[in-house]
Amino acid sequence: MYVLALLAVVGLVAGLLGGLLGIGGSIVMIPCMREILHGQAHGNQHLYQAAAMIVNFFVVCPAVYQHVRARAIIWPVVRRLAPAACVSVLGGVMLSELPVFRHAGEVYLAGVFGLFLFYVAGVNFHRLFGSGRALVTERWEPERTMRGGPFVVGVAVGLVAGLLGVGGGIVSVPLQQRLLRMPLRNAIANSAVTIIPLSVIGACLKNQQLVAHHGFELRESVFLAAILIPTAIAGGFVGGRLTHSLPLRAIRGAFAVLMLVAALRMTLRAVAALG
Repeated sequence: MYVLALLAVVGLVAGLLGGLLGIGGSIVMIPCMREILHGQAHGNQHLYQAAAMIVNFFVVCPAVYQHVRARAIIWPVVRRLAPAACVSVLGGVMLSELPVFRHAGEVYLAGVFGLFLFYVAGVNFHRLFGSGRALVTERWEPERTMRGGPFVVGVAVGLVAGLLGVGGGIVSVPLQQRLLRMPLRNAIANSAVTIIPLSVIGACLKNQQLVAHHGFELRESVFLAAILIPTAIAGGFVGGRLTHSLPLRAIRGAFAVLMLVAALRMTLRAVAALG
């Protein structure tokens, strides 16, 4: 019962941060599930990714509702970004199923995820203590957008989402800011919309691979997802609303610290397992 309560709290935090920052929530759920369920018979990086990819859909749907109300979504960008992401996520999932990442090799996938969390923490600390330009809300200027920018962003988002089981927003948001000169709140809104089809496609393929190659039954990932979903929906609804009412600097700082701690724990655990 204690474990179920902890997972419910994880769902709430993942939904809140996912909705607030347009990241889906996997980047919170996966390391937390690994921490809470470590050592149990059903613990496995692939299982956590499969469950988290299901939950991502339920995190972003209420957040997207709030972004639509705020008129923050730039639809011309989404219409080019989302299809590229939906196709490339298939390649990302298949990369995660390479022999090197299977069975005992799942520790390598956990290690890759830990290193990715270091990147996420670094990006957010840079946003906090850099020039601050990325935190300034500006108007989107279409003429400043790279012609192929949305496609490039979409491919990168899909590959990372499929490989690591994340929503892809942690790549989508900074890349939109960098390549498309997209204001932060609009980048978050675009990312959330993209995650809806991306999570459906990625979750279906990842769960099929989970059953086919990792010795799990579908009900195991669905069970974990079912525990997380109710609180994740509530968190996503609140987080999406807060995107347009709260200053993001304090939230970004707390998120960066959380990612740094999770990265250290996952990476050290992977190194210990290899040793």
